[in-house]
Amino acid sequence: MSFFPGHDPEPGDSAGVDQVEMLIIPRTSDIGNFEVRRALPTAKRRLVGPFIFFDRMGPAVLKAGQAVDVRPHPHIGLSTVTYLFEGEMGHRDSLGTGMVIRPGDLNLMTAGRGIVHSERTPDDLRGRDFALSGLQTWLALPDSHEEMDPAFLHQAVETMPDFSDRGYSGRVVIGRFQGLTSPVPTPTDTLYVDLRIEPHSACPFHAGADERAAYILSGSLSVSGTRYDADQLLVFRPGDTVDLVTGDQPCHVMLFGGETMESKRYIWWNFVSSSKERIEQAKEEWRTGKFDIVPGDEEEFIPLPAD
Repeated sequence: MSFFPGHDPEPGDSAGVDQVEMLIIPRTSDIGNFEVRRALPTAKRRLVGPFIFFDRMGPAVLKAGQAVDVRPHPHIGLSTVTYLFEGEMGHRDSLGTGMVIRPGDLNLMTAGRGIVHSERTPDDLRGRDFALSGLQTWLALPDSHEEMDPAFLHQAVETMPDFSDRGYSGRVVIGRFQGLTSPVPTPTDTLYVDLRIEPHSACPFHAGADERAAYILSGSLSVSGTRYDADQLLVFRPGDTVDLVTGDQPCHVMLFGGETMESKRYIWWNFVSSSKERIEQAKEEWRTGKFDIVPGDEEEFIPLPAD
């Protein structure tokens, strides 16, 4: 979810191998009915390419009567990226969008100068048990796009290119990988790849992006002979081809990264900007009700947290 009441995680320690520049252990918080693990930002690592926020949602089974209800809240200066492995999530925003995202689909909501949205369990799932598992990430917008008009894009799973080779397979969600290019547009070079590696296999992660990382969703990986386990984030050294190697079990991993941001980014609550003053302006606008409302979800909202 894009609203998360906890604090940033404690920074992970650097790994003891050259190819892994930093190992980050996410901080876990319970947001009501399931757990969320936050890997970015940390005190020592704010971004990987344009990725300034990385949350692992679940996996969890919500019982009949349980639901996820993230009330309307604002964003500026970023794009939210929602990607599910299991379950469904309803999205509404102040543009009038109403969309249910399902496994393998992508929701890309670009806030620009400002947008409000909510994320809730669809009504047809509320009366029964259902699984929920996915990722919520944010892309910081480059200087030239920070104040662009807000926009929403839903990319269906069947429109994204799949790849397979000996011992591994996956999907190019955003960017270019294995000679394939996703149709999802981004203002800067961005990489987001859903990768599954079979037991006793390896997948090369070439140094095409300025900054690269991998989040291990399940199983384990070895890099330069060191093993890393599920729910660990590996940030790789620039310029190397990294071999991601499995042992006796398969591994599910999300590869991500992209172009280094051209200027510093500040993050406070749901606001991202190159300017502290712009964040203060957004705070005041939310506090005084100057953001647009979400049609169909007008009754509730998340108040501005205390500084």
